[in-house]
Amino acid sequence: MVHQYQLNGYNIVLDTCSGGVHVTDDVAYDVIALFPERTEEEIVAALSEKYAGRPDATPDELRECVADVRALRDSGRLYSPDAFADMAGTLKERSGDVVKALCLHVAHTCNLNCSYCFASQGRYRGERALMPFETGKRALDFLIEHSGTRTNLEVDFFGGEPLMNWEVVKRLVGYARSAEKAHGKRFRFTLTTNGMLIDDDVIEFANREMSNVVLSLDGRPEIHDATRKDYAGRGSYDRVVPKFQKLVKARGGKNYYMRGTFTHANPDFTRDVFHMADLGFTELSMEPVVCAPDDPAALTPEDLEIVKRQYEILAVEMLKREKEGRPFTFYHYMLDLKGGPCVYKRISGCGSGTEYMAVTPSGDLYPCHQFVGEAAYKLGDVWNGVTENAVREQFRACNAYARPECADCWARLYCSGGCAANAYHATGSVLGVHKAGCELFRKRMECAIMIQAAHAADTGEES
Repeated sequence: MVHQYQLNGYNIVLDTCSGGVHVTDDVAYDVIALFPERTEEEIVAALSEKYAGRPDATPDELRECVADVRALRDSGRLYSPDAFADMAGTLKERSGDVVKALCLHVAHTCNLNCSYCFASQGRYRGERALMPFETGKRALDFLIEHSGTRTNLEVDFFGGEPLMNWEVVKRLVGYARSAEKAHGKRFRFTLTTNGMLIDDDVIEFANREMSNVVLSLDGRPEIHDATRKDYAGRGSYDRVVPKFQKLVKARGGKNYYMRGTFTHANPDFTRDVFHMADLGFTELSMEPVVCAPDDPAALTPEDLEIVKRQYEILAVEMLKREKEGRPFTFYHYMLDLKGGPCVYKRISGCGSGTEYMAVTPSGDLYPCHQFVGEAAYKLGDVWNGVTENAVREQFRACNAYARPECADCWARLYCSGGCAANAYHATGSVLGVHKAGCELFRKRMECAIMIQAAHAADTGEES
């Protein structure tokens, strides 16, 4: 399958199955579009008429271009066959029941009252709760016990607001570090926080122990404060931004990213991204809101068209700022066209419910944080392990080929079948399709690939 599009002055041709990206001139772009269904002479006739008078589109030049396209096809760089479909049902089976990552919900409570919160202000439709140390310790033991031969294990401290249970977080990190050598494991920790409780102790410990820190900021003060309020109804922007700046400065280049949410109130979210960049933050992410369609925050069809255009604006501005010496990274545009992801990832996705699970304060296991509180998707608990194997098998079946609607989608090997949680909340099935999410994902991929094409053009690399 070949996908062609034009963006920022580039003619881009993506060969879906090989991952090859070609940046072409206008004539080659049109030849590629006609090649699968037209003979050489039909292509020459059609384009001779379209480009009459152009020296690069004489019949001889067009025949040479057709020959080049044929050579790319024969070498597997254009119109390449899908060699992955037969693997889709077996790759996750081969991984067995190995678990490599946990999302520890150390706090099902929060000190903010964000209006769009998918987790019901941190309660996940249940009671407010903090994870006891012994439950967290057992969760870490569960991860070690079920990690097989894997050396590197990942743990996210999540909520609610995990800093509301900070002493337990620190004790759990200490316990994990003490277990590393005995079990031949290495832990990588991530902390996600709204910033309200950041102090010098948090900064020092997080910058020493956390491989990544995710900081929640929605951008412009008026946008952030409209949704991310405390229980007294006051916005949090002025209280958290200085703390975020202090933490990032002290972090000294270690991984972090600012993670914002855009809603119906700000489909022009690039203004928020640029605001965060202007504050000095260089690792940025803005995610579309996850909520019911009738929620006032929900993106409308009209919003989606605005958002898609905003993704293009963002990509062009990123290239501009990079040339000006003030670059920043946008999470959804981080794309390695040469090295990865591996075939397993391209087909099987994030591994929720199989390799990755969320743990509630009481020790219950769920496929990921977005399923917590959904009784039908409880997998088991950290003491007894996965007892609902039928639920796990649903997630083992999730892959880039599991949904008929994805069969003709050029982006399926980039999204790996999409987010099971978004599919479930949109359709009631983890094998459904969140159509709006698909639209936005495809646009993000087009922009990300264009950025890589621009870099290749600037450096003279072969596309």
